[in-house]
Amino acid sequence: MSPLRRPLASVRAKASLAATAVVAVALIAAGIAVLLSLRSNLTDQADRQADSAAREVALDIASRVPDQLPYAELELPDDEDHPVQVAAEDGGLLAVSGDLERISGTGLSAVTLPKSPAPATRTPDSGGEAGEAGEAGDDSGGGDDDSGDRRGRDRDRGGDDDDDNPAAVRIGDITAHTTGTATVDGATGHYRFTALQVTDRAGRTVTVHAGASLGARESAVGTATVAMLVGLPLLLLVVGGVTWLVTRRALRPVEGIRREMAAITASEDLSRRVPEPATYDEVARLARTTNETLTALEASVERQRSFVADASHELRSPIASLRTQLEVGAAHPHLLDVPGAVEDTVRLQRLAADLLLLARLDAGERPGQARFELGALVREEVSQRTADRIPVTLEVREALDVTGSRGQLARVLGNLLDNAQRHTRSEVRASVRLDGTEVVLAVADDGSGVAEAERERIFERFVRLDEARGRDDGGAGLGLAIARDVAERHGGTLTVGRSPAGGARFELRLPPAGDTGG
Repeated sequence: MSPLRRPLASVRAKASLAATAVVAVALIAAGIAVLLSLRSNLTDQADRQADSAAREVALDIASRVPDQLPYAELELPDDEDHPVQVAAEDGGLLAVSGDLERISGTGLSAVTLPKSPAPATRTPDSGGEAGEAGEAGDDSGGGDDDSGDRRGRDRDRGGDDDDDNPAAVRIGDITAHTTGTATVDGATGHYRFTALQVTDRAGRTVTVHAGASLGARESAVGTATVAMLVGLPLLLLVVGGVTWLVTRRALRPVEGIRREMAAITASEDLSRRVPEPATYDEVARLARTTNETLTALEASVERQRSFVADASHELRSPIASLRTQLEVGAAHPHLLDVPGAVEDTVRLQRLAADLLLLARLDAGERPGQARFELGALVREEVSQRTADRIPVTLEVREALDVTGSRGQLARVLGNLLDNAQRHTRSEVRASVRLDGTEVVLAVADDGSGVAEAERERIFERFVRLDEARGRDDGGAGLGLAIARDVAERHGGTLTVGRSPAGGARFELRLPPAGDTGG
């Protein structure tokens, strides 16, 4: 029973969700950064506006004489964008915008000026006395008008020195920026306040608190936030939809490959191939690799089928011959060909051993890691070949060690010597030498050799050249195939060329064993 298909299990869904999530995170981070930057810039703009309003009031204070124009009569901005407070050093309120009803953030919550005491009124008696004194003064000083005028000018100049000292005027730096609220003419809003100290002509230091409305900031930030909240989901839908469509188009060839592979599996027809897109992307490379795999698989299956067919044919002949001899012997004991039966049995034994070794090699059996001297192995194998038609001439000049399976390499040497004995006329030579960084085992004969066009084909399984087609002479055609497979699994090579005597020369090249000594 096939598992239920999950809606989010496809690559398209995963890619679309991943792309949408990444874009969402990026847009949210960018949106927050934009909003913070916009808020900061508009706050700085409000600070500059508040600074400008505070400096205007400070310049007005610096240009006036307090006794001639009290602080309560300063012309302060009365619009709701710039509320102003002027405070003394002790925190007392000296001046305030006319429409200001409530304020916070400046440290002064008062918005109403304190009432000043009523001025003293003159009584008639005091006035009469003053008049009499004045008249007396006039009578006594009537003859010296110049001195009276001079005293008046001196008195006036002395008063100016006390109340009008331009050298004492100083406008300080901005001391603070704060955020608060203010209610102006019934409307409450958020403001940025600037605190600025100024010293008037009388040497009195006061603090001007001027505000600038943050309405523009709140409006701009709110509008941008709403736009982002509305636009972000729409943009994410577009990103997800586009990603889905693009991924679907990109993966369409993959679906074609999957369907064709399913069809090949169902039909068991390895000659079919998956469609290859006319592109140079990863999907096209996947299709080409899949077709290469199918080609190799088809060749392997065909080789296996051919191997089974050839093995069946090779096994059928000696088995049929042996059965015939046994049946004849059972019916006519005096006609039993015992040597022939033994020969057929030996051939069956050898063929079974070859097939078993090939099966192990095809299954990926790796050679051992034993270290041994190749020359000693060759001498041992040659010494045991007492039934050879032509004695083997051995040339081993130095001791050379190799690593691998001693039994498998002995099998390779035996197959090469058997092949040489079948084709030689009068000479078979085996030698071991060092050629550069390779240990070379060579087996040569003086037979007719191997045609250059056949020098690779003879290493295929169950291949026998025309002159070796006879069952008695040619064997089963597995010896050289086994020898090459063993050589390759030992990291070496097996090739055939022409010997100096005109026959075939097989060379097995193996890497030397590593130095394990100290």
